Formats: sequence, C-alpha cells, structure tokens
Amino acid sequence: MDVLITIGAVVVGIIVLALVLKMLWRVAEPNEALIISGFRARTGPGESADSLGFKIVTGKGALVIPGFQAARRLSLDTRGANLQVSCVTKQGIPVAVRGVAIYKVGDDFVSIANAARRFLDQQNTMNDTIHELFAGHLRSICGGLTIEDMIHNREALTGEVRRSCADEMSKLGLVIDSLQIQEIDDSSGYIVNLGKPHAAAIAASARIAEAQRDQEATEAEQIAEAKKAAAIRASRIQQAGYQAEMDEASAKATQAGPLSEATARQEVVVQETRAAQLEADLAEQRLQSQVRKPADAKAYELRTLADAERDAQIARAQAHARETELSAGADATRVKTAAQAEAEATKARGEAQATATRLTGEADADAARARGLAEAEAAKAKGLADAQAMQARSDALAENQEAVIAQQLAENWPEIVKAGAGALGNVEHMVVLNGADGVADLLTKALAMGGTGLGLARTLLGAMGEKPVEPTGANGVTPSLAKPSPAPRDTPPA
Repeated sequence: MDVLITIGAVVVGIIVLALVLKMLWRVAEPNEALIISGFRARTGPGESADSLGFKIVTGKGALVIPGFQAARRLSLDTRGANLQVSCVTKQGIPVAVRGVAIYKVGDDFVSIANAARRFLDQQNTMNDTIHELFAGHLRSICGGLTIEDMIHNREALTGEVRRSCADEMSKLGLVIDSLQIQEIDDSSGYIVNLGKPHAAAIAASARIAEAQRDQEATEAEQIAEAKKAAAIRASRIQQAGYQAEMDEASAKATQAGPLSEATARQEVVVQETRAAQLEADLAEQRLQSQVRKPADAKAYELRTLADAERDAQIARAQAHARETELSAGADATRVKTAAQAEAEATKARGEAQATATRLTGEADADAARARGLAEAEAAKAKGLADAQAMQARSDALAENQEAVIAQQLAENWPEIVKAGAGALGNVEHMVVLNGADGVADLLTKALAMGGTGLGLARTLLGAMGEKPVEPTGANGVTPSLAKPSPAPRDTPPA
C-alpha cells in the first residue's frame, strides 16, 4: 500500500513539474524573436555583444522565471508602408509621387537588438516612421531630377532612394525587401503636355497607318471582289462542265441498258463460242480416245482375226480336202456327220463374218465421224487384207489347186447343200415309209449331189491347170477365183 502511495506521489510530482515547466518555458515562433530581460539574461555564444544585457532567442525555447525575468516577442513578419510624397523637381514643377515600401526586421541579432530597442513597445508605429524616413529622402532625390528622368528611369530613382535610406534603415534594425514607385502625378499638366507631341505623332502615324490600311483594305477588297467574280465564273464554268458531264453520263446511262445487253450478249456469244470450241476439242479428243484408237485397235483385231481365220480356213480346207479325198468312199452316215459339222462351222463362220461386218460398219461409221481417218485406215487395212488374201489364194492356187478348190467348196458347202435340199422344198406332202432311216437316206442322196459337184470341180480344175496364168491387177494382186454358183433351184422333186 505504501508502494502505491509512493508511486502516486511520484506521478503527481512529475505532472506538477511538467505543468510548471510548461508555464515557465517560452518558445519563439519561426516569424518572431523572443526578447528575454532580467535575472541572468545574458548573451549566449555567438550572439552580439550589443544586446545590452538582454537575451535574444529565435527558433527555439528558453526558460523564463516569473518575477525575475520578462519575455516579450518581436515580430519578424514583412510589413508594407504606402508612400504618398509631394515633391518639387529640378525644373520647379510640383509632382506627387506614390509608391510602396516592403520592409522587415533583419534576421541577425544586431538588427533584432536595434529593432527591439526602438520598436519593441511601438511596433504599430513602424509604418509611420518608415513613411517619414522615405518621404524625406524621396523629396531630396526628386529635387535633383527632372520629370523626364523620373518618368523614363524609375529604376534609377528607386535604387537611389534605397541607397540613401540604407544607413538609417540599418540603424533601425530594418531591411528593405522591395521599393516600387507606382505613380508620378503633376497638377500643372506638364506630363500630359509632355506626351502630346508624341501622342500627336502617334495619332498622325495612326491616321497614316489607318489610311494605308484603308487603302490596302480597299485594294484587298477589290482584289477579293475580282477573285470572287473569277471564282464565280470558274464555278459556273465548272458547274456547266459538270452539267455537261452529267448530261453525257445520263445519255450514257440511257444507252447503258441496250449497250450492256449487247455487250453481255456479245460476251455470251464469245463464251458460247469458246465453250463450243472447247466442246469440239473435247469431242475431238474423245473421238480420238474413244473412237479412232478403239477403231484402230478393232480394225487391227479384225485384221488379225481375219488373217487367223483365213489361215485356219485354209488349213481346214486343206485338211478337209485331204479328208474328202481319202474318205470319198465312206458310208452315208460319215458323210452326214461331216455335213452337219461343216454346216455348223459354216454357220459359226457366217455369224462371225456378220459380227465382223457389223463391227466393221460401226467402226467405219465412227471413223467417218472422226474426219474419215478411221475409214481411210480401215479401207487401207481392208485393201491390204484383200490383197494379202488374193496373194495367198494365188500362191495357194499355184501350189495346191485342189486345196483351194476344197476351200471354195467348203466355204460354199451350205449353199450347195441348200441347193440340193431345194428339191424337197417343192414337195407339199412327203410320205416316208421307213421312218428315220428313210429321212437319213433322203438326206444322203441330197448330199451325194454335192459329191458329184466335187468331182465336177476337180475335172474343171484339171482343165484350168493346162491354161496360162491370168494377168495380175493394177495393184499387183491376182484376182480371186469366182465363187461357184449354187445348184439350180429347179431340181425336180424326189
């Protein structure tokens, strides 16, 4: 408990001490100087000895003991004093000079000490003192100057006033921040008259300049009017040109429809012509690829097949002739079988020849459409084939006449059989007594007529062998033998 009381007493003591220090401690503001006089108020290190026993504090605090010391504040703020001074110039002309002086207490301790000794209790009367001070010096300086000097060289007047007042201001502890001469007035009108010649000259110059400007303005207006007229003329000409172009464009637009239609039609015709040309080229290419080349290939195939068939026929004819010669005395059944086989072969050859003829016709037609190229080649191939066939027949006739005759008989065997069977065509009613054997006998007799023709052909061949060789044709190929005519159709009925 005692500890708490002790702590409280200490705290109270500290608070009381702080309050006492606050009451005793004085702090100088940045714009003022604290003047302390009384007990132990002495100058500190660096302070001026002219303070006469009082202490000057600026920018910091100091302890002031009441009853023993006194602390007063000296303002360091800037002050302004209006100057209105009546003067007489060197020319004896009264003038009134108006200006303003901006001053303050100096920042050094000497100036503060001088100002404190003179204005500490009279700071509100400083403006009056400064006005009287500057008025005296300004009257003295203006008395040695003319109005022209004062008007034209105010800076020199201001500088002279500041130099003349500097010593007194320093003794008062004051410094001049600014001094401005605002107006110089005279009641005699000297300054006004002084400016009249210049004003007249300026007025004359102004009138001359105004006249010149008026002349220039008139000339400019005339030029502007001329340019305006020229611009109007050019505009109207240009408008007329534009109107002509518009009329021309309108006329063209009126004719644009038919013209564009004709142009479009012309373009369509050109495109159709190009398309037709392309189609013709395409058709020609297709004809080359689809007709001519296949026709050439087909013609080559037909020629090859014809050659192969011819060789096969010659071989078959030779074999058949040999077989016919060897088996002339065979029985009717063998003859019948051979006749049936020969008839089927002949039929197959006929169909093959018909097919070849049809294909050849189609190829010839396609080749004719292909500008006659395929037809010419087919005709050439056919002529060569005929020539080769004729040459082969001529060679075969020269080497083996019986084989050639046999081939001719084999090729015309269907007609021979047909002619032999033609006798049965006139029979309306035929009665066969012994059935199938009777029909076989009848067919055997009909085929026997072909055998009789074969013997007759051999006889003719022997007679022809004794004759001289016939002359060849114009193309160097011996003409082929004429095909034997079929048997007469008027054979009496059996």
